[in-house]
Amino acid sequence: MDFKVGADGTVFATRELQIPSGQVAFTVTAWDRQTAERWDAVVRLLVAQTSPTSSGHKKGKKSAPLDPVQPPNDTLLPWPQHQSSNGLRRQKRDWVIPPINVPENSRGPFPQQLVRIRSDKDSDIPIRYSITGVGADQPPVEVFSIDSMSGRMYVTRPMDREERASYHLRAHAVDMNGNKVENPIDLYIYVIDMNDNRPEFLSQLYNGSVDEGSRPGTYVMTVTASDADDGTTANGMVRYRIMTQTPQSPSQNMFTINSETGDIVTVAAGLDREKVQQYTVIVQATDMEGNLNYGLSNTATAIITVTDVNDNPPEFTASTYAGEVPENRVEMVVANLTVMDRDQPHSPNWNAVYRIISGDPSGHFSVRTDPVTNEGMVTVVKAVDYELNRAFMLTVMVSNQAPLASGIQMSFQSTAGVTISVMDINEAPYFPSNHKLIRLEEGVPTGTVLTTFSAVDPDRFMQQAVRYSKLSDPANWLHINATNGQISTAAVLDRESLYVKNNAYEATFLAADNGIPPASGTGTLQIYLIDINDNAPELLPKEAQICEKPSLNTINITAADADVDPNIGPYVFELPFVPASVRKNWTITRLNGGFLTTAPPGKANCSILELPTSQPDGDYAQLSLRILYLEAGVYDVPIVVTDSGNPPLSNTSIIKVKVCPCDENGDCTTVGAVAAAGLGTGAIVAILGCIVVLLTMVLLFVVWRRRREKERHTKQLLIDPEDDVRDNILKYDEEGGGEEDQDYDLSQLQQPEAVEHVLSKAPGVRRVDERPVGAEPQYPARPVVPHPGDIGDFISEGLRAADNDPTAPPYDSLLVFDYEGSGSTAGSVSSLDSSSSGDQDYGYLNDWGPRFRKLADMYGGGQED
Repeated sequence: MDFKVGADGTVFATRELQIPSGQVAFTVTAWDRQTAERWDAVVRLLVAQTSPTSSGHKKGKKSAPLDPVQPPNDTLLPWPQHQSSNGLRRQKRDWVIPPINVPENSRGPFPQQLVRIRSDKDSDIPIRYSITGVGADQPPVEVFSIDSMSGRMYVTRPMDREERASYHLRAHAVDMNGNKVENPIDLYIYVIDMNDNRPEFLSQLYNGSVDEGSRPGTYVMTVTASDADDGTTANGMVRYRIMTQTPQSPSQNMFTINSETGDIVTVAAGLDREKVQQYTVIVQATDMEGNLNYGLSNTATAIITVTDVNDNPPEFTASTYAGEVPENRVEMVVANLTVMDRDQPHSPNWNAVYRIISGDPSGHFSVRTDPVTNEGMVTVVKAVDYELNRAFMLTVMVSNQAPLASGIQMSFQSTAGVTISVMDINEAPYFPSNHKLIRLEEGVPTGTVLTTFSAVDPDRFMQQAVRYSKLSDPANWLHINATNGQISTAAVLDRESLYVKNNAYEATFLAADNGIPPASGTGTLQIYLIDINDNAPELLPKEAQICEKPSLNTINITAADADVDPNIGPYVFELPFVPASVRKNWTITRLNGGFLTTAPPGKANCSILELPTSQPDGDYAQLSLRILYLEAGVYDVPIVVTDSGNPPLSNTSIIKVKVCPCDENGDCTTVGAVAAAGLGTGAIVAILGCIVVLLTMVLLFVVWRRRREKERHTKQLLIDPEDDVRDNILKYDEEGGGEEDQDYDLSQLQQPEAVEHVLSKAPGVRRVDERPVGAEPQYPARPVVPHPGDIGDFISEGLRAADNDPTAPPYDSLLVFDYEGSGSTAGSVSSLDSSSSGDQDYGYLNDWGPRFRKLADMYGGGQED
């Protein structure tokens, strides 16, 4: 066979052919294996020369019979036909027309012909051709056009594959009436890529890192560039290469790049951060598979940072260090250890960690790291004693927070010696047995040596003397020897003193040396005092009350003793033999067993002391009358009380007993209580008389005050005080408050005609709150009980007196309104003056209240002042 057809419909020659006639014709058959349908098409292949700029006919492509008049560079696309046993006819399924390739960025001229579409019916009837689809009648429109009569299809402008790589159009054939003559056929137009785009890096600056000392082949980073051209062609195939490396140390080719993937890896050993911390690599990306002659290129910068690893152990800058510390001091830096580390500062590879490996078994020191300088600060954490250790020889090792890199060994300079000298200082003496406790009986004589309270001076290598003194001795009972600390009594020690708490007396002493500077320490001495019977008992109560006739009336008595057991009760209560009347009138009964039952509340003969159930029976007794009757009064009854101490102590105490007459219930009467207090009948009567006189005086004073108040009210006017004409208008005297308001001429408030011939006033300002200078006018006396009819006369007289007194400021309330100037259209009360009384209506005064009605009647009726 000379020709074959592929599965996609491509017709190609199987060998090199010589066609003398210039064309060849053959039939192509297609069938459907499932439906057994078959299609045949006659193909005429015209052998002709094609121009290199045309995408037209290519040898081996499916073609149709060429129009004899068609130019040789036209590619004719016929409508496919179907042939069956009944002849040639149209079928639903057509041939697939091979795609049309159009190169991008064509320079024209435009429109540029692509193909010619022709129906085999155009010889019978006129046919019109058209195309539809994206690039024809859909945006972007008019990229392609077709001659409706000839079927020639054109491209109208340069194509851009990066904008759109392919177009799918449909070709239509209709008659002049618009009737479809052929079924539409699909046209696929592919834009052929041209190398018109450079590779573009995703970033112009890439950052990567690699550990120092990395082996060759260690991955560093990846750079990526993309090309907008067709990646399936050489136009879009990008290749990478390293152009330059800065610095070129220790080698100019420390890194390499995978030309296809863009992976940058190390290619040589010797990366050392302490020498080169950063490399700058210029990477070039070229398309056309890296062909520098035809490809387009672009560059980017890769910054490669050499990261630190702990490949440098820390080293001390000196082999030995020295310091000194005063004894008894803590949290003090005594030496600074400096180290050198070439790794990255302030990183775990650089941060130093110090450790004392010998010379401090008791843990007096620690080495802390200064976070800024990385120095080791030897610090005292536990006080040192010069008398025990005069110096320390420490061995200190330094390391990093991070472990050393593999294969790196510690340096011998990572260990150093530290010599610390201890300075002796004057330490305070101390009492070995501080809070020393001794026991002794109270009452020891003055000057008795109690103990020796001595202190110890820790400064064994200093020749110092210790002196003793008292720091606290509340009762001033003790004395201490200044040289040896011997303590003796300076007074008698009393357990019952207020300075003794819980039988213990406490004193504080001071021990001071004579060092420079002096130092002192304190010690406390506690003295436990054992009780002795040195306090006689005291009788309780001191006062009592009993009825004058004996019955069941008794007085419960007890005693109080400042001592403690066994120097207290049981007590012995006795009546003395002198005077004899005591034993004659009184008797004491001892309570043996049981408890006293108190009388009901309010009874005069009830026991003064209620017995607590916790007290022993021997601590109480009862005092009662021996005789049948004793005259009311107050009696001092002596009672001898003896305690149970060894030897026992006695005390004679006096109890005041009030004997009073009682009623049938056993209660003291009021008169009896007074009588019992020691007052006679005359004294009682005198007291009652004084009380009556005092009450009478108070009553007379109250009556006198009420009468005076009544008289004061009767002297007032028959109107309400708040409506008093004088008082009320007098309030208008103050119409201002500032200094400017007081700058007025008082003559304007008076009658001009009356003032001119009386007094020529001196210029100046007179304050309204000043008392007038000059003789005060004599105003008429006001009647004691005024009559309402006298009000008008009173006002007239007061007005006349005020008008005749030119020195008086406007204290008179009517004078304030006496003159308001001439020519006023509002009217004025100044018509009270005869000079301005006129024929005016004063009826409105009736609306001002009762006080003005009389004025209205007076001046309204034509009266004159």
